[in-house]
Amino acid sequence: MTRRRHLSLILILGAMTALGPFSIDMYLPGFPAIANDLHTTVPQVALSLSSFFIGISAGQLLYGPLLDRFGRKKPLYVGLSLFILTSIGCMTVTSIDWLIALRFLQAIGSCSAGVAAVAMVRDLFPVEENAKVFALLMLVLGLSPLLAPTLGGYVTATFGWQSVFVILGVLGVVLLFATRFGLPNGYLPDTTMSLKPLPILTNFLAVLRVRQFSTYALTGGMSFAGLFAYVADSPLVFMDIFQVSGQVYGWIFAGLSVGLIGASQVNSFLLRRYRSEQLIFAALSCQVAITLVFLLLTVLGWLGLVGTLVLLFAFLCCLGIISPNTGALSLAPFTKNAGSASALMGATQMGLGALASVSVSLLNNHTAIPMVGIMAATSLLALLILLWGRKSIRYQGVGEELLGAEV
Repeated sequence: MTRRRHLSLILILGAMTALGPFSIDMYLPGFPAIANDLHTTVPQVALSLSSFFIGISAGQLLYGPLLDRFGRKKPLYVGLSLFILTSIGCMTVTSIDWLIALRFLQAIGSCSAGVAAVAMVRDLFPVEENAKVFALLMLVLGLSPLLAPTLGGYVTATFGWQSVFVILGVLGVVLLFATRFGLPNGYLPDTTMSLKPLPILTNFLAVLRVRQFSTYALTGGMSFAGLFAYVADSPLVFMDIFQVSGQVYGWIFAGLSVGLIGASQVNSFLLRRYRSEQLIFAALSCQVAITLVFLLLTVLGWLGLVGTLVLLFAFLCCLGIISPNTGALSLAPFTKNAGSASALMGATQMGLGALASVSVSLLNNHTAIPMVGIMAATSLLALLILLWGRKSIRYQGVGEELLGAEV
Protein backbone atom coordinates (compact mmCIF):
# COMPACT_ATOMS: atom_id res chain seq x y z
CA MET A 1 0.00 0.00 0.00
CA THR A 2 1.45 3.38 -1.01
CA ARG A 3 1.78 6.17 1.54
CA ARG A 4 -0.75 8.27 -0.36
CA ARG A 5 -3.28 5.42 -0.40
CA HIS A 6 -2.65 4.78 3.29
CA LEU A 7 -3.34 8.45 4.10
CA SER A 8 -6.48 8.45 1.96
CA LEU A 9 -7.89 5.43 3.79
CA ILE A 10 -7.11 6.96 7.19
CA LEU A 11 -8.86 10.21 6.26
CA ILE A 12 -12.01 8.50 5.00
CA LEU A 13 -12.20 6.03 7.88
CA GLY A 14 -11.49 8.85 10.33
CA ALA A 15 -14.30 10.93 8.83
CA MET A 16 -16.62 7.93 9.16
CA THR A 17 -15.81 7.56 12.86
CA ALA A 18 -16.21 11.32 13.35
CA LEU A 19 -19.72 11.57 11.87
CA GLY A 20 -21.51 10.58 15.08
CA PRO A 21 -19.36 12.72 17.41
CA PHE A 22 -19.59 15.67 14.99
CA SER A 23 -23.38 15.32 15.09
CA ILE A 24 -23.17 15.54 18.88
CA ASP A 25 -20.61 18.32 19.33
CA MET A 26 -21.87 20.75 16.72
CA TYR A 27 -25.29 21.36 18.25
CA LEU A 28 -24.17 21.65 21.89
CA PRO A 29 -23.72 25.46 21.81
CA GLY A 30 -27.28 25.75 20.48
CA PHE A 31 -28.92 24.21 23.56
CA PRO A 32 -30.17 27.55 24.97
CA ALA A 33 -31.46 28.66 21.54
CA ILE A 34 -33.21 25.32 20.95
CA ALA A 35 -34.79 25.49 24.41
CA ASN A 36 -36.02 29.02 23.72
CA ASP A 37 -37.46 28.23 20.27
CA LEU A 38 -39.13 24.98 21.34
CA HIS A 39 -40.42 26.49 24.61
CA THR A 40 -38.62 24.04 26.89
CA THR A 41 -35.57 23.89 29.18
CA VAL A 42 -31.90 23.10 28.61
CA PRO A 43 -32.11 19.81 30.62
CA GLN A 44 -35.02 18.77 28.35
CA VAL A 45 -32.96 19.58 25.26
CA ALA A 46 -30.19 17.44 26.77
CA LEU A 47 -32.56 14.46 26.48
CA SER A 48 -32.22 14.75 22.70
CA LEU A 49 -28.51 14.10 23.28
CA SER A 50 -29.32 11.11 25.45
CA SER A 51 -31.66 9.73 22.76
CA PHE A 52 -28.81 10.10 20.25
CA PHE A 53 -26.53 8.04 22.49
CA ILE A 54 -29.21 5.37 22.87
CA GLY A 55 -29.73 5.29 19.10
CA ILE A 56 -26.02 4.82 18.44
CA SER A 57 -25.85 2.01 20.97
CA ALA A 58 -28.87 0.14 19.57
CA GLY A 59 -27.95 0.82 15.95
CA GLN A 60 -24.50 -0.70 16.24
CA LEU A 61 -25.98 -4.04 17.27
CA LEU A 62 -28.14 -3.85 14.14
CA TYR A 63 -25.31 -3.02 11.74
CA GLY A 64 -22.77 -5.54 13.04
CA PRO A 65 -24.47 -8.65 11.58
CA LEU A 66 -25.47 -6.72 8.44
CA LEU A 67 -21.86 -5.73 7.78
CA ASP A 68 -20.72 -9.34 8.11
CA ARG A 69 -23.58 -10.73 6.01
CA PHE A 70 -23.74 -8.19 3.15
CA GLY A 71 -20.24 -6.70 3.20
CA ARG A 72 -19.23 -3.30 4.51
CA LYS A 73 -20.67 -0.97 1.88
CA LYS A 74 -24.36 -1.78 1.35
CA PRO A 75 -25.40 -1.35 5.02
CA LEU A 76 -23.23 1.77 5.11
CA TYR A 77 -25.12 3.34 2.20
CA VAL A 78 -28.47 2.65 3.90
CA GLY A 79 -27.29 4.16 7.17
CA LEU A 80 -25.88 7.30 5.59
CA SER A 81 -29.09 7.83 3.61
CA LEU A 82 -31.10 7.61 6.85
CA PHE A 83 -28.73 10.10 8.46
CA ILE A 84 -29.23 12.59 5.63
CA LEU A 85 -33.05 12.33 5.73
CA THR A 86 -33.27 12.70 9.51
CA SER A 87 -30.91 15.69 9.43
CA ILE A 88 -33.45 17.40 7.18
CA GLY A 89 -36.19 16.40 9.62
CA CYS A 90 -34.36 17.83 12.65
CA MET A 91 -34.17 21.30 11.09
CA THR A 92 -37.97 21.41 10.69
CA VAL A 93 -39.12 20.27 14.16
CA THR A 94 -41.48 22.42 16.23
CA SER A 95 -41.45 20.44 19.49
CA ILE A 96 -38.82 18.92 21.73
CA ASP A 97 -40.50 15.49 21.49
CA TRP A 98 -39.98 15.40 17.72
CA LEU A 99 -36.36 16.49 18.11
CA ILE A 100 -35.73 13.71 20.64
CA ALA A 101 -37.31 11.11 18.32
CA LEU A 102 -35.51 12.28 15.17
CA ARG A 103 -32.17 12.45 16.94
CA PHE A 104 -32.65 8.80 17.90
CA LEU A 105 -33.17 7.88 14.22
CA GLN A 106 -30.31 10.13 13.12
CA ALA A 107 -28.01 8.28 15.50
CA ILE A 108 -29.03 4.92 14.04
CA GLY A 109 -28.05 6.26 10.63
CA SER A 110 -24.74 7.75 11.77
CA CYS A 111 -23.52 4.69 13.64
CA SER A 112 -23.35 2.69 10.41
CA ALA A 113 -20.29 4.74 9.51
CA GLY A 114 -18.61 4.24 12.88
CA VAL A 115 -19.14 0.46 12.99
CA ALA A 116 -18.04 0.01 9.37
CA ALA A 117 -14.91 2.11 9.93
CA VAL A 118 -13.75 0.06 12.92
CA ALA A 119 -14.43 -3.23 11.12
CA MET A 120 -12.56 -2.02 8.03
CA VAL A 121 -9.49 -1.22 10.11
CA ARG A 122 -9.41 -4.93 10.93
CA ASP A 123 -10.03 -5.76 7.23
CA LEU A 124 -7.52 -3.44 5.58
CA PHE A 125 -4.54 -3.27 7.97
CA PRO A 126 -2.32 -5.90 9.65
CA VAL A 127 -3.48 -6.65 13.18
CA GLU A 128 -0.15 -5.54 14.70
CA GLU A 129 -0.76 -2.06 13.23
CA ASN A 130 -4.30 -1.70 14.54
CA ALA A 131 -3.44 0.29 17.70
CA LYS A 132 -1.45 2.80 15.61
CA VAL A 133 -4.23 3.03 13.03
CA PHE A 134 -6.80 3.64 15.77
CA ALA A 135 -4.56 6.40 17.14
CA LEU A 136 -4.46 8.00 13.68
CA LEU A 137 -8.25 7.72 13.44
CA MET A 138 -8.48 9.55 16.75
CA LEU A 139 -6.41 12.34 15.20
CA VAL A 140 -9.03 12.74 12.45
CA LEU A 141 -11.80 12.14 14.98
CA GLY A 142 -10.29 14.91 17.06
CA LEU A 143 -11.32 17.45 14.45
CA SER A 144 -14.87 16.98 15.72
CA PRO A 145 -14.42 18.48 19.20
CA LEU A 146 -11.92 20.98 17.79
CA LEU A 147 -14.13 22.32 15.01
CA ALA A 148 -17.72 21.28 15.68
CA PRO A 149 -18.59 23.25 18.86
CA THR A 150 -16.81 26.39 17.67
CA LEU A 151 -18.43 26.19 14.24
CA GLY A 152 -21.76 25.35 15.84
CA GLY A 153 -21.57 28.35 18.15
CA TYR A 154 -20.96 30.82 15.34
CA VAL A 155 -23.43 29.19 12.94
CA THR A 156 -26.14 29.16 15.61
CA ALA A 157 -25.52 32.81 16.50
CA THR A 158 -25.55 33.90 12.84
CA PHE A 159 -28.11 31.66 11.11
CA GLY A 160 -29.99 29.89 13.90
CA TRP A 161 -29.65 26.39 15.34
CA GLN A 162 -31.50 24.81 12.38
CA SER A 163 -28.52 25.56 10.14
CA VAL A 164 -26.45 23.08 12.16
CA PHE A 165 -28.57 20.25 10.78
CA VAL A 166 -28.26 21.62 7.24
CA ILE A 167 -24.48 21.29 7.58
CA LEU A 168 -24.79 17.79 9.02
CA GLY A 169 -26.95 16.73 6.07
CA VAL A 170 -24.36 18.06 3.62
CA LEU A 171 -21.60 16.19 5.47
CA GLY A 172 -23.64 13.01 5.16
CA VAL A 173 -23.88 13.47 1.39
CA VAL A 174 -20.12 14.11 1.08
CA LEU A 175 -19.31 11.04 3.14
CA LEU A 176 -21.69 8.90 1.09
CA PHE A 177 -19.77 9.75 -2.09
CA ALA A 178 -16.37 9.39 -0.37
CA THR A 179 -17.16 5.87 0.84
CA ARG A 180 -18.62 4.89 -2.51
CA PHE A 181 -15.59 5.89 -4.57
CA GLY A 182 -12.72 6.00 -2.06
CA LEU A 183 -12.92 2.75 -0.11
CA PRO A 184 -12.03 -0.73 -1.39
CA ASN A 185 -14.11 -3.84 -0.74
CA GLY A 186 -11.72 -5.40 1.75
CA TYR A 187 -14.20 -7.99 3.00
CA LEU A 188 -16.21 -10.62 1.13
CA PRO A 189 -19.84 -10.97 2.32
CA ASP A 190 -20.40 -14.06 4.47
CA THR A 191 -23.49 -15.63 2.86
CA THR A 192 -23.55 -18.36 5.51
CA MET A 193 -24.32 -15.87 8.26
CA SER A 194 -27.97 -15.96 9.32
CA LEU A 195 -29.87 -12.77 10.11
CA LYS A 196 -32.41 -14.55 12.28
CA PRO A 197 -32.51 -13.30 15.89
CA LEU A 198 -31.29 -16.50 17.55
CA PRO A 199 -28.14 -17.01 15.40
CA ILE A 200 -27.32 -13.30 15.72
CA LEU A 201 -27.64 -13.50 19.50
CA THR A 202 -25.56 -16.68 19.53
CA ASN A 203 -22.87 -14.93 17.50
CA PHE A 204 -22.78 -11.97 19.89
CA LEU A 205 -22.56 -14.34 22.86
CA ALA A 206 -19.65 -16.13 21.19
CA VAL A 207 -17.86 -12.80 20.88
CA LEU A 208 -18.56 -11.97 24.53
CA ARG A 209 -17.14 -15.31 25.67
CA VAL A 210 -13.73 -14.29 24.35
CA ARG A 211 -12.20 -12.98 27.57
CA GLN A 212 -9.87 -10.57 25.83
CA PHE A 213 -12.81 -8.92 24.11
CA SER A 214 -15.09 -8.71 27.13
CA THR A 215 -12.34 -7.40 29.41
CA TYR A 216 -11.04 -4.64 27.16
CA ALA A 217 -14.38 -3.69 25.59
CA LEU A 218 -15.95 -3.22 29.03
CA THR A 219 -12.86 -1.45 30.39
CA GLY A 220 -12.74 0.94 27.43
CA GLY A 221 -16.51 1.46 27.40
CA MET A 222 -16.74 2.22 31.12
CA SER A 223 -13.76 4.59 30.96
CA PHE A 224 -15.25 6.31 27.90
CA ALA A 225 -18.62 6.75 29.67
CA GLY A 226 -17.07 9.55 31.72
CA LEU A 227 -16.55 11.47 28.48
CA PHE A 228 -20.27 11.26 27.73
CA ALA A 229 -21.09 12.63 31.18
CA TYR A 230 -18.78 15.55 30.43
CA VAL A 231 -20.26 16.15 26.97
CA ALA A 232 -23.86 15.97 28.21
CA ASP A 233 -23.36 18.31 31.16
CA SER A 234 -20.76 20.70 29.75
CA PRO A 235 -23.32 23.15 28.27
CA LEU A 236 -24.86 23.58 31.73
CA VAL A 237 -21.51 23.68 33.56
CA PHE A 238 -19.91 26.25 31.31
CA MET A 239 -22.82 28.32 29.96
CA ASP A 240 -25.12 28.27 33.01
CA ILE A 241 -22.77 27.90 36.01
CA PHE A 242 -19.70 29.76 34.70
CA GLN A 243 -21.79 32.05 32.44
CA VAL A 244 -19.68 31.84 29.29
CA SER A 245 -21.20 32.57 25.86
CA GLY A 246 -21.93 29.92 23.24
CA GLN A 247 -18.93 31.04 21.20
CA VAL A 248 -16.58 30.92 24.20
CA TYR A 249 -17.98 27.52 25.16
CA GLY A 250 -17.06 26.30 21.67
CA TRP A 251 -13.47 27.44 22.12
CA ILE A 252 -13.29 25.85 25.58
CA PHE A 253 -14.60 22.55 24.24
CA ALA A 254 -12.11 22.68 21.38
CA GLY A 255 -9.22 23.50 23.69
CA LEU A 256 -9.99 20.65 26.05
CA SER A 257 -10.19 18.20 23.17
CA VAL A 258 -6.51 18.87 22.45
CA GLY A 259 -5.76 16.69 25.48
CA LEU A 260 -7.63 13.74 23.99
CA ILE A 261 -6.12 14.17 20.54
CA GLY A 262 -2.59 14.90 21.71
CA ALA A 263 -2.47 11.97 24.09
CA SER A 264 -3.70 9.58 21.37
CA GLN A 265 -0.76 10.63 19.22
CA VAL A 266 1.72 10.34 22.09
CA ASN A 267 0.34 6.82 22.48
CA SER A 268 1.81 5.90 19.08
CA PHE A 269 5.29 6.74 20.36
CA LEU A 270 4.74 4.99 23.69
CA LEU A 271 3.81 1.79 21.85
CA ARG A 272 7.40 1.59 20.62
CA ARG A 273 8.55 0.92 24.19
CA TYR A 274 5.52 -0.38 26.06
CA ARG A 275 2.76 -2.89 25.44
CA SER A 276 -0.86 -1.78 25.13
CA GLU A 277 -1.73 -3.63 28.35
CA GLN A 278 0.84 -1.61 30.30
CA LEU A 279 -0.35 1.70 28.87
CA ILE A 280 -4.00 0.98 29.66
CA PHE A 281 -3.25 0.16 33.30
CA ALA A 282 -1.04 3.22 33.83
CA ALA A 283 -3.44 5.67 32.15
CA LEU A 284 -6.50 4.25 33.86
CA SER A 285 -4.84 4.43 37.27
CA CYS A 286 -4.08 8.11 36.61
CA GLN A 287 -7.66 8.69 35.45
CA VAL A 288 -9.04 7.27 38.69
CA ALA A 289 -6.74 9.47 40.80
CA ILE A 290 -7.61 12.60 38.78
CA THR A 291 -11.38 12.10 38.94
CA LEU A 292 -11.37 11.37 42.70
CA VAL A 293 -9.43 14.58 43.36
CA PHE A 294 -11.74 16.40 40.94
CA LEU A 295 -14.82 15.15 42.83
CA LEU A 296 -13.44 16.09 46.25
CA LEU A 297 -12.53 19.63 45.19
CA THR A 298 -15.88 20.09 43.43
CA VAL A 299 -17.87 18.99 46.48
CA LEU A 300 -15.82 21.35 48.67
CA GLY A 301 -16.48 24.19 46.22
CA TRP A 302 -12.79 24.97 45.79
CA LEU A 303 -12.74 24.88 41.99
CA GLY A 304 -13.36 27.81 39.68
CA LEU A 305 -13.37 27.84 35.90
CA VAL A 306 -9.59 27.45 35.54
CA GLY A 307 -9.32 24.54 37.98
CA THR A 308 -12.21 22.76 36.29
CA LEU A 309 -10.55 23.16 32.90
CA VAL A 310 -7.20 21.81 34.13
CA LEU A 311 -8.71 18.66 35.63
CA LEU A 312 -10.96 18.02 32.61
CA PHE A 313 -7.91 18.37 30.36
CA ALA A 314 -5.98 15.83 32.45
CA PHE A 315 -8.94 13.41 32.36
CA LEU A 316 -9.11 13.62 28.56
CA CYS A 317 -5.36 13.02 28.25
CA CYS A 318 -5.75 9.72 30.10
CA LEU A 319 -8.67 8.78 27.86
CA GLY A 320 -6.52 9.46 24.78
CA ILE A 321 -4.17 6.67 25.91
CA ILE A 322 -6.84 4.22 27.07
CA SER A 323 -9.22 4.31 24.11
CA PRO A 324 -7.03 3.28 21.13
CA ASN A 325 -5.36 0.51 23.12
CA THR A 326 -8.57 -1.03 24.48
CA GLY A 327 -10.07 -0.83 20.98
CA ALA A 328 -7.14 -2.63 19.39
CA LEU A 329 -6.98 -5.37 22.05
CA SER A 330 -10.75 -5.91 21.91
CA LEU A 331 -10.72 -6.66 18.17
CA ALA A 332 -7.39 -8.48 17.91
CA PRO A 333 -8.81 -12.03 18.30
CA PHE A 334 -11.28 -11.68 15.42
CA THR A 335 -11.14 -12.07 11.67
CA LYS A 336 -14.40 -13.67 10.54
CA ASN A 337 -16.65 -11.83 13.04
CA ALA A 338 -14.90 -8.47 13.05
CA GLY A 339 -18.11 -6.65 12.10
CA SER A 340 -20.09 -8.17 14.96
CA ALA A 341 -17.22 -7.62 17.40
CA SER A 342 -16.89 -3.99 16.27
CA ALA A 343 -20.63 -3.47 16.68
CA LEU A 344 -20.71 -5.05 20.11
CA MET A 345 -17.72 -3.00 21.26
CA GLY A 346 -19.32 0.22 19.98
CA ALA A 347 -22.70 -0.67 21.45
CA THR A 348 -21.09 -1.33 24.82
CA GLN A 349 -19.31 2.00 24.68
CA MET A 350 -22.34 3.97 23.55
CA GLY A 351 -24.74 2.12 25.84
CA LEU A 352 -22.65 2.95 28.89
CA GLY A 353 -22.27 6.49 27.56
CA ALA A 354 -26.04 6.83 27.14
CA LEU A 355 -26.55 5.65 30.70
CA ALA A 356 -24.01 8.19 31.94
CA SER A 357 -25.60 11.07 29.99
CA VAL A 358 -29.14 10.21 31.14
CA SER A 359 -27.90 9.98 34.73
CA VAL A 360 -26.36 13.44 34.47
CA SER A 361 -29.69 14.87 33.26
CA LEU A 362 -31.69 13.11 35.98
CA LEU A 363 -29.26 14.10 38.76
CA ASN A 364 -29.02 17.70 37.54
CA ASN A 365 -28.80 20.06 40.54
CA HIS A 366 -27.22 23.07 38.78
CA THR A 367 -23.74 22.15 40.00
CA ALA A 368 -20.88 20.18 38.44
CA ILE A 369 -21.12 17.45 41.09
CA PRO A 370 -23.28 15.00 39.03
CA MET A 371 -20.90 15.23 36.06
CA VAL A 372 -17.73 14.78 38.09
CA GLY A 373 -19.28 12.10 40.30
CA ILE A 374 -20.19 9.98 37.29
CA MET A 375 -16.73 10.51 35.77
CA ALA A 376 -15.13 9.27 39.01
CA ALA A 377 -17.48 6.28 39.33
CA THR A 378 -17.00 5.08 35.74
CA SER A 379 -13.22 5.46 35.95
CA LEU A 380 -13.06 3.41 39.16
CA LEU A 381 -15.34 0.72 37.73
CA ALA A 382 -13.20 0.53 34.57
CA LEU A 383 -10.08 -0.09 36.67
CA LEU A 384 -11.81 -2.81 38.69
CA ILE A 385 -13.01 -4.52 35.48
CA LEU A 386 -9.48 -4.43 34.08
CA LEU A 387 -7.91 -5.88 37.24
CA TRP A 388 -10.51 -8.66 37.39
CA GLY A 389 -10.57 -9.51 33.69
CA ARG A 390 -6.91 -9.59 32.83
CA LYS A 391 -6.24 -12.37 35.32
CA SER A 392 -8.01 -14.82 33.01
CA ILE A 393 -6.41 -13.75 29.72
CA ARG A 394 -3.52 -15.48 27.99
CA TYR A 395 -2.35 -14.49 24.52
CA GLN A 396 -1.56 -17.34 22.13
CA GLY A 397 -0.29 -14.85 19.57
CA VAL A 398 -1.39 -11.67 17.88
CA GLY A 399 -4.92 -11.99 16.54
CA GLU A 400 -5.42 -15.62 17.60
CA GLU A 401 -8.24 -16.99 19.74
CA LEU A 402 -7.69 -17.10 23.46
CA LEU A 403 -7.69 -19.70 26.20
CA GLY A 404 -8.78 -18.83 29.71
CA ALA A 405 -5.63 -18.45 31.76
CA GLU A 406 -3.51 -15.84 33.40
CA VAL A 407 -1.52 -13.30 31.35
